[in-house]
Amino acid sequence: MKRILLLFFVLGVVVQARASTLTIEITQGAEGALPIAVVPFAWRGDAGSPPPHEVGGIVAADLQRSGRFKPLPTNEMLARPSRGEDVDFRDWRALGVDNLVIGDVSPNGPGGYLVRFYLYDVFRGEQITGYSMPTTASDLRATAHHIADIIYETLTGEPGAFATRIAYVTSIRSGAGEQAKERVELRIADADGYAPQAIVSSDEPIMSPAWSPDGRRLAYVSFENAQPSVWIQEVFTGKRERMTSFKGINGAPAFSPDGRYLALTLSKDGNPDIFIMDIARRSLRAITRHWSIDTEPSWSPDGKSLVFTSDRGGKPQIYRVSVNGGEAQRVTFEGDYNARASYSPDGRMLTMVTRVSGAYRIATLDLDRGDYRVMSTGRLDESPSFAPNGSMIIYATRVGGKGVLAAVSTDGRVQQRLRLQEGDVREPVWSPHHQQQRNR
Repeated sequence: MKRILLLFFVLGVVVQARASTLTIEITQGAEGALPIAVVPFAWRGDAGSPPPHEVGGIVAADLQRSGRFKPLPTNEMLARPSRGEDVDFRDWRALGVDNLVIGDVSPNGPGGYLVRFYLYDVFRGEQITGYSMPTTASDLRATAHHIADIIYETLTGEPGAFATRIAYVTSIRSGAGEQAKERVELRIADADGYAPQAIVSSDEPIMSPAWSPDGRRLAYVSFENAQPSVWIQEVFTGKRERMTSFKGINGAPAFSPDGRYLALTLSKDGNPDIFIMDIARRSLRAITRHWSIDTEPSWSPDGKSLVFTSDRGGKPQIYRVSVNGGEAQRVTFEGDYNARASYSPDGRMLTMVTRVSGAYRIATLDLDRGDYRVMSTGRLDESPSFAPNGSMIIYATRVGGKGVLAAVSTDGRVQQRLRLQEGDVREPVWSPHHQQQRNR
C-alpha cells in the first residue's frame, strides 16, 4: 500500500497527448463583470499587408477570460473610433459601457510596429491612461497581453497575468499494438494557450515541472535511462543540467523565491524525505527525517518555510516546516486526503488536491481564517497552480475521457477549460511575471 501511495505522490500518471494549440472555453462567467468596450485597433499601414494579429481582439479576449470584465461584442458597437477626437461618449453611455479602449497600429521601420492605445472612463468622458509601444511581428501578441495587463491593473488595482506562460506535460503516442511508441514532451505556451512549443522531448516520462522565479528556467523530473533525475533547463537556450540522480526517488523539485535553492524529495537514505539543495554549490540539507513518506515541497513566498505532503498521520495531509528544520506542523484537517499544496503569491492561501466522496478535486485553504473551500467539480482534478497575481488557479482534469487543463478564479466565480484539439495534457504550472513586467 505504501508503494502505491508513494507512486501516486511522486510519479503521478503520464497520459497520452498530442502537441496542439490550446483553446480556451469559459464554462462559467462571473455575474457583475465590468462592462467594457475594446474597439478593434485600426491599421495605419498598407491595406494589403496588415499585422499578423488584431491587437484589440487579443486584449478583449484576455479581459474576458479573467472573469472581471464583460467586453461588448464588436457587432453591437455603434462606432469604431481609433483616435480620441473620434470618440462620442454618448454612443458608449447608451450601450451601458463603463470603460472604452481604442487604439491603432502603425508601421515602425522594417518588420516593426508602433502600437498606441487609450483607456477612457465613459461616464466622465476622460482618458484614464494610454501608451505608445514599439514592437515587432513576433512580439505583437506579447504587446497585446501587456496592454491587457495595464488595463486590468488600472481598473482593478491588481497586477494582470496575461503576459505570462504556462508549462505542462504531454505525451504523443504513435503506432498500435506492440509497435506503439510514446513520446513525452514538456511544453510551454502563452497564458492564453497560444504558441505551444516543446522544450524537452523524451521516450521516458517527464513530470513535476517548476518555474524559476525569473521565468527563465524550468526544473523537472526525467526518467531518462529508466532512472528518475532532477534537471534544470534554461527555457530560451535549451541548456540543461542534471541536479540529482541518486538511487531511488529524485522528485518534486521547487525553486526557492530567490532562485538560489531547490526543495525536492529524495529517498537516497532509505525513506522519502524533503531536502534543500544549494544550486550553485550542489550541497544538500535534509529538512525532514521521518519514517513516513514526505514529498511535494512548496516554498512560502517569504522563503522561510515549506509546505509538503506527508502520511505521517496515517493519511496524506499537508504539513508545514521551517527551512531551518525542526518539528513539522500539520496544516490541513478537513477530509482524509489533502496533497500537492502550494502557496498563493501573497502567502495567505494554499491550493491543494483533496478527496471528496472518492473524487479528487481542487481546494483552497485560507491560512488566516481557516476557511477551506472545494473549488472544482471533476472526478480526477490534480496539479493546481496559482496565477502569479493570485487571481486564478490552473489545474488538470478529465472531460469526456480526455485530459484537459482548467482554471478557476480564487473566488470560485469564473471557470474555464483550456483544450487541446487532440490528445491529453496534464501537470500545468503557471509562470511568474516576467522580469520586465515587474520592473515596469
